[in-house]
Amino acid sequence: MCWALVEFARSPYLGLIFIFVFPPYFATTVVGDPVRGQELWGLANTLVSMVVGALAPFLGAMSDRQGRRKTWLAGIFALMVPCCFALWYAMPGAEGGLSVTAILMLSATLLGSFLISEVFHNAMLPSIAQPHRLGMLSGMGLSLNNLGNLLAMLIMLFGIALPASQMVDWSFLPDQPLFGLDPERQEHNRIAGPIAGAWLLIFVLPFMLWTPDRASNGISVSVAVREGIGQVWYTVKQARRVSNVGLYLLARMFYNDGKVAIIAYSGIYAAGTFRWGLIEMLVFAIVLTPFSIIGGFMGGWMDRVFGPKRSIRITIAVTALATLGAVTCASDRLLFMPWAADPTAVAGAFPYFQTLPERVYIVLYMVLAMFIAAAFATSRSMMARISPIPMMSQFFGLYALSGSATAFLGHGMVTFFTSAFESQSIGLGSAVLLLLAGLVLMHWVREERSELPAAAPAG
Repeated sequence: MCWALVEFARSPYLGLIFIFVFPPYFATTVVGDPVRGQELWGLANTLVSMVVGALAPFLGAMSDRQGRRKTWLAGIFALMVPCCFALWYAMPGAEGGLSVTAILMLSATLLGSFLISEVFHNAMLPSIAQPHRLGMLSGMGLSLNNLGNLLAMLIMLFGIALPASQMVDWSFLPDQPLFGLDPERQEHNRIAGPIAGAWLLIFVLPFMLWTPDRASNGISVSVAVREGIGQVWYTVKQARRVSNVGLYLLARMFYNDGKVAIIAYSGIYAAGTFRWGLIEMLVFAIVLTPFSIIGGFMGGWMDRVFGPKRSIRITIAVTALATLGAVTCASDRLLFMPWAADPTAVAGAFPYFQTLPERVYIVLYMVLAMFIAAAFATSRSMMARISPIPMMSQFFGLYALSGSATAFLGHGMVTFFTSAFESQSIGLGSAVLLLLAGLVLMHWVREERSELPAAAPAG
C-alpha cells in the first residue's frame, strides 16, 4: 500500500505543473505570448527528455546491480519538493521574481526527476510483492494516481479558483481563496507549485518510512555502472535477434510519443486559443479524469474483442482523427470553418465554456482521454503476447525504454512546428505525424510469440 501511495503523492505534479495549470500560466502570463510560451516550454521538455532517455536505462540497470532503490528515490524527492515551492516566484511577466530561464530550468529539473523516479519506483515492485499480487498492487497505484490528481484539482477549483473569480455565487464556496491568496498578483496560479510540493512531501513519507527495500549488495558505483551498461547492451542485442518484437518497440516509440505530446500540450493550446484561465483548466482536467479511467477498462474490452494489434491500430487512428479535429477548434473557427460567437449569449449559472468550439474541443479531448488510456492498456498486452517467455522481464525493460528513450520526439515535434509556423495549432497537430508513423509500422507487426532461447550475458 505504501508503495502505491507514491503514485498518489506524485500525481498533482502531473496535473498542476506539467499539464493543466502551470504551463498555460507560464505561456500566457509569464511569457505573455502563447505561441512563444509553447515553443519555450516544449524546448525545455525536449532537452530534458533527451537526457533522461539516455540515462534512465543505465540508472535502472545500475540500481539492479546495487540493490537499494529507496536511497535514490529519497534524493529525487528531496530535489523535487523545493523545486515545486520555487515556482511560487514565477511572477507575471517574469518581473520581480524568477527569470524565464530559471523557471524553465526548474520545470526541466522537475520533469527529469519525475521520469527517473518512475524507473526506481517501478523497479521496486517485484521485490515487495508476491507474484500473484503484482497486478493488484500495480492497479492500485494507477487508481491512486487518478485519485490524487482529481482531489488536487478539486481543491484548487473549489478552494482557490472559483472564490478568486467572484463570478459564481455558490453558498458552499469560501468567501476568499484559501491561504489568503491575492488574484491580482496571480497567486491563485502560482500556488500550484507549492501545493504539488507539499502534497509530495506529505504523502511520500509512509513510503520512505515503511516500505522495505532490497539490501545493498556492496557493489561499488563504478562496478554497478559498468555492469549496468553491459546488461542494457545485452538486452538490446536480444531484441535485434527477434525482429518482430523490435519492430513493435519501434512502432510504440512513435505512437506513444505522439499520444504523450497530445495530452501534455492540451492545456497550453487551450489557454492560447480560447483564453482559458485557471477555472477552465481545472474543470477541463476534472472532466477528463473519468474518461481516462473508462479508457483503461475499454482497453481491456477491446483487447478481448479485437485482439491487441487491431486494438492498438484503432486507438491510433481515432486519436489522430480526434487530434486533427481538436486543433481546428478556436475562438473564431470550428472544424476548419469560420465561427462567430453569439454576442447575446447568456452566461448562466456557470459562465464558462460558452462557445461551441470550446465545447467541441472538450468533447474531442474526452475521446482522446479514453483512447489514449486504452492504448496504454493494449500496448502492454501486445508486449506480453509477443515477447519470448524465457526473457519476458528483460523485454519489458526494453518496453519501458521505448517509452523513455525517445520521449523527446513528441516534445521536439511540437516545439519545431510551433516555432517554424508560429502557430499553436500546427505545433500540436504535428504530433499526428508520430501517430501515423506508428500506425504504418504496426501493419507489419505480427501478433505471435517470438521464440528465443534463454541465455546469460557474458561476465
